[in-house]
Amino acid sequence: MERLLNIDRRIIFLLVFIAVVVSLLLKFELPIPATKPVRDIYDKIESLGENDHVLLALDYDPSSKEELHPMAIALLRHCFEKGINVLGMTLWPGGAGLAESAFVSIGKEYNMESGKDYVYLGFKPGQASLIINMGENLFTAFPNDYYGNNTVGMAALNGVNSLKDIDYVIDLAAGQTIETWIAYGKEKYKFDMAAGCTAVIGPDMYPFLQSGQLNGLMGGLKGAAEYESIINRKDMAVRGMRPQSVVHVLVIMFVFIGNALYFLNKRKRSN
Repeated sequence: MERLLNIDRRIIFLLVFIAVVVSLLLKFELPIPATKPVRDIYDKIESLGENDHVLLALDYDPSSKEELHPMAIALLRHCFEKGINVLGMTLWPGGAGLAESAFVSIGKEYNMESGKDYVYLGFKPGQASLIINMGENLFTAFPNDYYGNNTVGMAALNGVNSLKDIDYVIDLAAGQTIETWIAYGKEKYKFDMAAGCTAVIGPDMYPFLQSGQLNGLMGGLKGAAEYESIINRKDMAVRGMRPQSVVHVLVIMFVFIGNALYFLNKRKRSN
């Protein structure tokens, strides 16, 4: 019992490594039921018609790609399947290329054309002031798209002059941009809004969800996996849930066994 209580941590690391490798090699599926905040995002997009407009803000960089990029891919697939015009942008300078890759790859998958079916605006500094500028006039905020094309007259922007004309805004964030979009965009220009975020900041977003400032929320890899399951396009997030879930179970087992051994050892000493 003493030896188990003082087990070399390298053995624990080895067991975690084996659990990850085995869960990646063995193909099995875990049930991933959709929670209401994720389902609400899906239902909102389902309620939109062809040629409605969704603004997708990809406010993250490669450091949080594993959690947030699958959300972007799943949302783009859902929107393109319904013929919704998507406006893409980022408030993070490190995320411009990553966001573009999502639009280009999924655009090719659905034969969507830049400027006609979607527009990628890229990065522009300012955050709060930029959002206010977009709320007043989108074309003064972004006179050109990411590729230098004039945004005025783009088919994907027909009927859009400002954020007031956007049917749905979704911010996928690794930082505090969700609050910025709410304070300077949602509250001022009254558009419907949802968000996706890394798991670590997910609990901080629930007050905005409960207040109705967000109508939906995806949290971490699990939120992305739930959305993939809803649209029946299981991809990176669902695959990633296998090792994550197995390791979580392993850690719980370590905690349970460690505590049980501790109390058994304490009782033995007292006797």
